[in-house]
Amino acid sequence: MSHSPDDATDTRTGTETDTTHREYGFDVRITRRVTDTGETVYRFDAPYHDGVEFDRPETAELYADVYFDVNGFDENGVGERGVPPEIIQAGRDTLVAYFHTQGYGDIEWIASYYGVKPEKVERYINRVRKRAGKIREGAADRGLD
Repeated sequence: MSHSPDDATDTRTGTETDTTHREYGFDVRITRRVTDTGETVYRFDAPYHDGVEFDRPETAELYADVYFDVNGFDENGVGERGVPPEIIQAGRDTLVAYFHTQGYGDIEWIASYYGVKPEKVERYINRVRKRAGKIREGAADRGLD
């Protein structure tokens, strides 16, 4: 169920609730929420996934791209710095994009970790975004979303 900005009021408390930031097919979405402390967070939700929150919408969107690139994954049980097996076996570009969605994974850290220039990290991330977009387009064209 998607929410419009007009649906953003919790009638029980009168406070702001989740609003849809971006909706993908297959019941995958990113919602925007203002916390009790006034911070805005972006939550990724998908079937069979515990959900995860991010400070920036771009990070949540990249996480969704990684999710589509590997046909879904769940971080349950991988630990704080673990990586789901689906991501590891997908290849370096997907792993780089996943690292970039983690709190420790800025572009410079990833470039240093792999011994490459930051520009190459950006190219890896862009590959994942493009693949995920093509996957979603193909699904939509086939009416599978």
